[in-house]
Amino acid sequence: MTSGDGQQYYGEAQGSGGWNPAPYGGQPAGPPPQGAPYPGPYGQPYGYPYPPPQRTNGLAIASMVLGIVWVYWIGSVLALVFGYIAKRQIRERGDAGGGMATAGIVLGWVGIGFLVLGLVAAIATA
Repeated sequence: MTSGDGQQYYGEAQGSGGWNPAPYGGQPAGPPPQGAPYPGPYGQPYGYPYPPPQRTNGLAIASMVLGIVWVYWIGSVLALVFGYIAKRQIRERGDAGGGMATAGIVLGWVGIGFLVLGLVAAIATA
């Protein structure tokens, strides 16, 4: 069929019995060129799937946060406790977060060191 100005409508039958191409300019459906393999239904069949992401140990996160915050040096003590427990759990379970646990332990000891220096300075001035 044609419109009033002589243009063919897309998707309608031509006079020869065939069909017009799709209006989006895609290649016509058909077999791939000679020598080309047929594509699989779901993409490439080889390789391994992505491994599941490793869980970060919650005590390691808590240790690092408390080591940063200090909270009147109670945070430093808790950072040490949580950090050492987290290191043991990470070693046993294979969780992620070993660096955070180490950072919490180091910052906890730094906080304890400042507490000791503060106590020594307070006693020396008294």
